[in-house]
Amino acid sequence: MNRKLKVRDLTMRDGQQSLFATRMKQESIDKLLPYYKNAGFYAMEVWGGAVPDSVMRYLGECPWNRLKTISDKMEGKSLLTALSRGRNLFGYVPYPNSVLEGFYKESIKNGLNVMRIFDALNDLDNVKDSVKLINEMGGIADGAVCYTVDPKDETPTEKIGFFGKLLGKKPQEPKKIFTDDYFIEKAKGYENLGAKIITIKDMAGLINPARVASLMPKLKSAVSVPIDFHTHCTPGYGLASALMAIIHGVDILDTNIWYFGGGSAAPSIELVYLFAKKLGVEVDVNMEAVGKIRNELKEIRKDLKDFDLGKSFPIDFDPLTDTLPANIDNLFDVAINAAKSNQEQALLDACHSIEDYFNFPKPNQIVKNAEVPGGMYSNMVAQLKALGSEDVLEEAMALIPKVRRDAGLVPLVTPTSQIVGSQAVSVAIDRKKGNPDYTNVSNQFISLIKGEYGRTPVAIAPEFREKITGDAMEHPYDVSTYKEPENVTLPEFDNVKLAQTKEEFLLLELLPSVATGFLKKRREAEYVASGKSKVEESKPEVKEEPKAEVTGATIKAPMGGKIVEIDVKPGDTVKVGTKLLVYEAMKMENDILSDKAGVIKRIFVVADQVVGTNDLLVEFE
Repeated sequence: MNRKLKVRDLTMRDGQQSLFATRMKQESIDKLLPYYKNAGFYAMEVWGGAVPDSVMRYLGECPWNRLKTISDKMEGKSLLTALSRGRNLFGYVPYPNSVLEGFYKESIKNGLNVMRIFDALNDLDNVKDSVKLINEMGGIADGAVCYTVDPKDETPTEKIGFFGKLLGKKPQEPKKIFTDDYFIEKAKGYENLGAKIITIKDMAGLINPARVASLMPKLKSAVSVPIDFHTHCTPGYGLASALMAIIHGVDILDTNIWYFGGGSAAPSIELVYLFAKKLGVEVDVNMEAVGKIRNELKEIRKDLKDFDLGKSFPIDFDPLTDTLPANIDNLFDVAINAAKSNQEQALLDACHSIEDYFNFPKPNQIVKNAEVPGGMYSNMVAQLKALGSEDVLEEAMALIPKVRRDAGLVPLVTPTSQIVGSQAVSVAIDRKKGNPDYTNVSNQFISLIKGEYGRTPVAIAPEFREKITGDAMEHPYDVSTYKEPENVTLPEFDNVKLAQTKEEFLLLELLPSVATGFLKKRREAEYVASGKSKVEESKPEVKEEPKAEVTGATIKAPMGGKIVEIDVKPGDTVKVGTKLLVYEAMKMENDILSDKAGVIKRIFVVADQVVGTNDLLVEFE
């Protein structure tokens, strides 16, 4: 009997997040579900990641409805999986167990089967309670180890002199942190906590085929639960590394369907199917149903053209009916033989030629050099475009390795990818303005450096921690200080509560800023539907440009964003370091602190106002 390869389909979550900034609407998903029901995927990732944030923020849809609708239509034919950030869930702060328990309970009630749990720092203390709770509630805990690499060494080689050379002395190389043993230790730790699946989560696509050949057999020997392999094609390793994983016995492989595969997403199942067929491995999926999904995805991708990073479509292809040219078919054999003999360059060359033939994107050298996830890159592009700051993208990408090293070599996965990415943008803007690095830091970056997200793989330099936080000592987050958000009453809608259900209140807990706007619109729609007169659309007050000449010292917006709160008023006396206001940029909150002592003369913004880079915020007397 042929060995069977189980497949986790990522199309509706990670695929669209990596390629289209999570903009696929529910109506598009509804078109796919009848075909997915017959596809026989072992699992389908449909929730988590950026989905809850994006569907509320950009599409005005309810995340819980998305999960429940998919569950109802699938009728248990495939396991439904989601991605959770361990102690952070879908948000950006660590939550107490009461929030974890409520969230997992509602998730399973709405149809979730598998929760893939990861911690952005690979700190197992941050995931142990999540693994325990998921198992206790009847779900399947999938422990994801975040794959990353040691940063490029930018330190000049130490001069060893004549006698050093004479005695054979070699310059000391930096100690490697992310070794095979590091990942095996994390995998065994997850299994000991109770994880039923172990995933190697390579969110940046940095795991090259030779590393897979080294690591996968060791993992298979070290743990007894199934191993899942998750990677992306962004830097050019994805397809070749997926092939290597199959050859070395991976149990579950993560893929996307054709038009949502390749590029900054995971490899396509169609190419995996062709490789597996030649290897005598049965892909445990109904490929005829996959073909029907593929046809729908072609039209859906056209609808997502405004968010399409790749722009160029792969050519139409059906692996069940189309015959490959002999030279292309031979490339599959060349790749397999190269993989089996561990000839990495020949393997990569063959896989790149295959991808070129089908018109998949070429390796992204910017992403490869910056060592970032494709989803992080696509989100940075979309957000900078919205801010009108595309000109700093290249500089920001080049700065990501530096920011990552300063922050303790954190793997780049949400939320650290967003924190590090937005901070790299801020540093790029600082340099553009001639300011020192880290002149502007987000609240979340401060929390990361303090220690509130957990232990970083490498200790943060005390002098850097003091520079960013004002204190050289590490300060872990204390969940006992957590305060749940206020469920306010809305007088304009007959005094109803903002959140009407436990599910809605969980959205407020996890994503307070986005959920508040979403739920207000929901309450307004219900108010109008009940027959009440339509409420005038609420628009944030926008202050006009000051007519009186600005004569005092001012503070300007360091980058575009939205004003979240204002903490001072005209006439207030402030000291250096007083918090004046908070604004949100690239999903990060930033405190604007006073850089001088004085009296506030004017405030030029109001809450919810959108501001541009260098817009006036405050004037002093």
